[in-house]
Amino acid sequence: MPTPSILETVLYARDLAAAEDFYGRVLGLRLHAKAENRHVFYKLESQMLLIFNPDVTRTPSKGTLPVPAHGATGEGHVCFAATAPELDGWRAVFASLGIAIEADFEWPGGGRSIYIRDPAGNSVEFAEPRIWGFHA
Repeated sequence: MPTPSILETVLYARDLAAAEDFYGRVLGLRLHAKAENRHVFYKLESQMLLIFNPDVTRTPSKGTLPVPAHGATGEGHVCFAATAPELDGWRAVFASLGIAIEADFEWPGGGRSIYIRDPAGNSVEFAEPRIWGFHA
């Protein structure tokens, strides 16, 4: 079997309208699907970012798709890949919108990360792929 790749990343947020505004308007992600008070889905280049309301997804879906119950409590984390110049661009975007940068640092092995919080308190990181030894 080949090494699997990640297809979806999931975060949880009770206020889906605020999440939709943040990931759509602030980060510019393209909305793929949404279900009122249940989820908002974003399609990236070759992955999906799924944001679920944990209060709703803790029970199995009752529709035609038998999706098992799932959910999480507390803040999650997602990291978006960015080049060094893109990090500076994101920093400027966040400053213009009054979004606090929680951390901005160089990793000991090389590469830089910046961290912010989404409206649900999830940690959102933008980092150079070289922090993990990947080439961008």
